[in-house]
Amino acid sequence: MRNLILGAALVAASVFGMTAAQAADVPMEAGKTYVELTPAVPVSEPGKIEVVEMFWYGCPHCYAFEPVINPWIAKLPADVNFKRIPAMFGGIWDVHGQMFVTLDLMGVEKKVHTAVFDAIHKEHMMFKTPEEMADFVATQGVDKAKFLETYNSFAVAGEVAKDKKLAQAYGIQGVPTMIVNGKYRFDVGSAGGEEQALNVADQLIAKERAAMKGGATQ
Repeated sequence: MRNLILGAALVAASVFGMTAAQAADVPMEAGKTYVELTPAVPVSEPGKIEVVEMFWYGCPHCYAFEPVINPWIAKLPADVNFKRIPAMFGGIWDVHGQMFVTLDLMGVEKKVHTAVFDAIHKEHMMFKTPEEMADFVATQGVDKAKFLETYNSFAVAGEVAKDKKLAQAYGIQGVPTMIVNGKYRFDVGSAGGEEQALNVADQLIAKERAAMKGGATQ
């Protein structure tokens, strides 16, 4: 078991420990830097370029990606629709995913997103039960009773099922993973690093923007 843990740590270090110079040397190439999805997955807002980040609150790499991706999200142009979707592979992944969906449907996810990440990775909170989640989000100004009501609602159950189907359609195997316009899937490792992942996203957004403009002129 110790060898397995050490092996996993070394793999993670090799993927996430790339220097900026090494990452810049990685060319954007279909099948290597990114995977082209066939068939493409429908987007939630036709007419806009959709960028999805699949993540898990308990993922240390997702947490490390936050200070890199958040400033990038803030500068996205109006024709890009960014979405976070929780990856749910069972167990605690599903519990945390349902928490995210609940906060999102309540319209408070952006308000408490960073606080939830910090609570897990800095304060080592597990959020194994909805009651534990409700107690925490109450400290962030979210109504506890409303959270519990929403968490157990049919609306949340429907969104959870939808997100699981999307993850399957995207072919998600790990996080953080990004999908551009339902057509291209890549992750930090395949892109060559965190900053490079956003460079890949920028290039694929530009590719889709050009394709959409070309189609409009025909």
